[in-house]
Amino acid sequence: MNGYGPKSSLLIGMDCVVLCAVSWKLGWLTKSLPLFWSIVGAAWVLGAAALLHRGVSGWADLPKAVRVIGGVLALWAAWLAVAQARVIGINFLLSVLVLVWMADIAAYFAGRAFGMRIAKVKLAPSISPGKSWEGVWGGMVGVLVLALIWTYLDAHWQASVPSLYTRVVMQSWPLLPIVVLFMGAMSVAGDLVESLIKRSVGVKDSSGLLPGHGGVLDRVDALLPTLPLAMMLYTLLS
Repeated sequence: MNGYGPKSSLLIGMDCVVLCAVSWKLGWLTKSLPLFWSIVGAAWVLGAAALLHRGVSGWADLPKAVRVIGGVLALWAAWLAVAQARVIGINFLLSVLVLVWMADIAAYFAGRAFGMRIAKVKLAPSISPGKSWEGVWGGMVGVLVLALIWTYLDAHWQASVPSLYTRVVMQSWPLLPIVVLFMGAMSVAGDLVESLIKRSVGVKDSSGLLPGHGGVLDRVDALLPTLPLAMMLYTLLS
């Protein structure tokens, strides 16, 4: 989607693999990296806001090197976040993954049932015409319910590894809805950023590797910002 041929794209992919391998070799999977995750988290929040504000045309205005380096770093940071979350524990990792999936599923059904019936306007018609505000609201309700149920089950089963939600509650109950809604909103932002990039370059799917699913990037777009942000919250709350 940046105009590179197969060989150049493969080399760029190998660069990402090398970054992951070096991180593993340096022992970063088990190291606390509060400053690193804060920088990555801030970059995602500010970068996504800037891209969505500038719209579809804004992506093409960025230098190709910036787009490519930013993409590689985003994929690497997401991989490192997954790896660190797995080291923390399955319950923690799943609580982040399922939050994104719940936001997506609840938004889909809420959008189908109530789309354009309340807000009367689309969420981002120039970027992703199918998304509605009603869908976003439904996704937010879904992740709030998920967080409450998961927190209850953690306590009921005395989970040895706290989920993201339980870690937040251990600091403050009122903080839970703020964190969950923030994470849900960033999952939507990740989805919209990927849609913006595809629309900017005039493609429907990011690849043909997963026919009918829009490509691999479509399956992980919402995870790219939420995984690093989850690790940022983990380091701040530890």
